[in-house]
Amino acid sequence: MAYSEAYLKLFVLVIFPLHILAQSKFTIPLGSSLTANEEITPWLSQSGDFAFGFKQIQGQNQFLLCIYYAKIKDATIVWYANGGYPVPRGSVANLHPKNGLNLRDPQGKMLWSSGPIVSNVAYAVMNDTGNFILVGVDSSVLWESFRYPTDTILPTQILEIDNKLVSRKSEFSFSPGRFYLRMLNNGNLVLVTQSKPTNFDYDAEYYNSHTSDPGDVANSGYRLIFDELGSVYILKRNNQRLMLTPPNVPSISENYHRLSLDFDGVLTHYYRPKSSSSTGDQDQRWTTLWSQPDNICLAILEEIGSGACGYNNVCHLDENQRPYCECPKGYLLIDPNDKYGSCKPKFVPSCDELGQENPQDLYDFDVVTDVDWPLSDFERIYPCVEEECRKACLEDCFCGVAIYRSNSCWKKKLPLSNGRVDTTLNVKAFLKIKKISK
Repeated sequence: MAYSEAYLKLFVLVIFPLHILAQSKFTIPLGSSLTANEEITPWLSQSGDFAFGFKQIQGQNQFLLCIYYAKIKDATIVWYANGGYPVPRGSVANLHPKNGLNLRDPQGKMLWSSGPIVSNVAYAVMNDTGNFILVGVDSSVLWESFRYPTDTILPTQILEIDNKLVSRKSEFSFSPGRFYLRMLNNGNLVLVTQSKPTNFDYDAEYYNSHTSDPGDVANSGYRLIFDELGSVYILKRNNQRLMLTPPNVPSISENYHRLSLDFDGVLTHYYRPKSSSSTGDQDQRWTTLWSQPDNICLAILEEIGSGACGYNNVCHLDENQRPYCECPKGYLLIDPNDKYGSCKPKFVPSCDELGQENPQDLYDFDVVTDVDWPLSDFERIYPCVEEECRKACLEDCFCGVAIYRSNSCWKKKLPLSNGRVDTTLNVKAFLKIKKISK
């Protein structure tokens, strides 16, 4: 179905129903404020489905100013202010006529604001779509959370060219992570990784919609749309669509829907029955409708950067096709609270040490199958038998791991990157470990 101008106007009205923007008992008047503590009552949408307020993070004295599902016990967060960084107890968010929404710490220092406002704010509203809106004195929309997504978009939300979703750092840390979803100028929707803290894009895209057409700009994508029926698609300039959502989407009137770039880098369309929130059935969980990529462990292969997991780590897929990371034997997490982060070796081979003693007395190998760290090679030996591969790494002080496959031996240096389990390769990995002194 073509996306006519009339339909676009109707879509805008779906996002901003006039009766919602008109001031009513569900609007938030100027001067209203929220204080970061456990007892504060959030600003609710008319249906009560969404709330704008502070959520305590992991039982700490830290709070996140955010939008969340109010009727779900786990209160899934769909948008957050201040770059995802929590604020101390006693911090205050308030609605100001000239400055919009402000967030200050207990001492009054400005931490975050909704940005410059072109006209005076009349009031705010927490929309039933999950969009928090600042409304001007002329009833115009001055600012809205939908224009500044964090890691999630919701039905009726649009991701425009040059806009992005950013994963959070970890399951319980909402500060920016390494994974980005971008709608590029050329019309492609891509998933990429970035360096931290410089936010430099690595070249490797681990998903690309291929909706760019240099020969026909009208056939290129320019919007990612999550429509009011729960379908997600890329809209091209000629009004054609590339559907990302499979047919038979669960009813949006009976289910909550969200599209989130999770902290593990997987873009996932979730749904969850609304009935569980009203009946108290807390066994209900978010169900995956579709996701990209199918296997992020193999999808990410970057010459610069660590891969799906941190350096020296190994990416696995669980029974639900979700990635998890495990340090190999002889390595420990640098941050024990970040299982997806980098691993440090318990020891680093020393050329001085190797020159003083027999390498067979110093080192041994932990042998694992179907594990590889592509692009960490510094030497290939061919032809080679397995025992020669072991010996070559054992006697090389630069070699941390050797990979043996098909009569070839690849010696690898630390840190290792792009670690993954790949059962199609039929490889054997020799991880150099230090022998325990007797």
